[in-house]
Amino acid sequence: MQAANQTPRYPAEALRSAVEAMFRAAGMQADIAASVTASLVDADMMGHSTHGVALAAWYLESIKAGMMTLEGGPDVVADHGACVTWNGRRLPGAWLLSQAIDLAIERVKDLGVVTIVMANSHHTGALAVYMPRLTELGLMAVLACSAPPTRGIAPYGGTKGLLSPNPLAAGIPTDGDPVLLDISASITTMNSTRQLIARGEKYPAMWALDAAGNPSDDPQVVMSGGGTLLPMGGLDHGHKGYSMALLIEALTQGLPGYGRMDEPGGILMGVYLQVIDPNAFAGVDAYKRQTSWLVDQCRSNPPRPGVERVRVPGEQAMKKKREALAHGVPVAEGAFKSLSEAAARLGVVLPAAL
Repeated sequence: MQAANQTPRYPAEALRSAVEAMFRAAGMQADIAASVTASLVDADMMGHSTHGVALAAWYLESIKAGMMTLEGGPDVVADHGACVTWNGRRLPGAWLLSQAIDLAIERVKDLGVVTIVMANSHHTGALAVYMPRLTELGLMAVLACSAPPTRGIAPYGGTKGLLSPNPLAAGIPTDGDPVLLDISASITTMNSTRQLIARGEKYPAMWALDAAGNPSDDPQVVMSGGGTLLPMGGLDHGHKGYSMALLIEALTQGLPGYGRMDEPGGILMGVYLQVIDPNAFAGVDAYKRQTSWLVDQCRSNPPRPGVERVRVPGEQAMKKKREALAHGVPVAEGAFKSLSEAAARLGVVLPAAL
């Protein structure tokens, strides 16, 4: 029985089947629906609840508004073997990324490094969920995206929104679990901000600026008050997050050749994916020898007061995923309520909590 103070859990496969059925009922092509569902459910399993099934209702609204393409494939703008450019045609980012990963896996053994960039992708979800498929094959990956229509972050020192949170993820194979990075160029994200507002909560600290450039812990100043999120590093070291955001914009908008200067609307992403085969360099064994040693050294580092032990990025995510597969996927009550309302409209029955 579920304890009163715990997040309800749902059987993974039953939840996956129900969410997939919802997208198919909304008109989504079968393989696209499967990829989108896998992205959302895996995000919840790995602890990225802001990008889990809580987004399903938002995606369905996007479908209803005609802002998401439900079938077909991307347009190939350029293909030079190791360098590929796509126009994603507003197809779901999860499916476009699954196709890009398929292509990269197919080519990387011969080419060593494969880079795929795309414009006009719909929302990609949590970037970390795509990494294990590559690291399981001994491949390293770097993945970044930006949202050209979003202007929620001011350049460091400024007050007018220009940039988006611009997440950056990486998958680093080791002899054990991979190192999984998933960070953003801003202190927090727009999705997290929306969820704080829905719960009536503030930021834990001064993570935003109001329209006049004054520090604030109120998420409303970002969503409706003309304010902006602070870049990673905050008031005193925000130049670092600002620099990271510029790099990601160059990779995800400059390389595909389409971005915020073109003033796109709706939910739109620019994406950069690079897949690296260590065998094209010193070899996967030499690579893992180094990465595994580094992970061991991090974990054995003496912890500072108040810290039980040093962890590495992705450690908790992989642990949570194993727990979710064994004991059910945690979905917050508010997220499940919105999912239930959408499911009822589409005639889909959701699984009961374990």
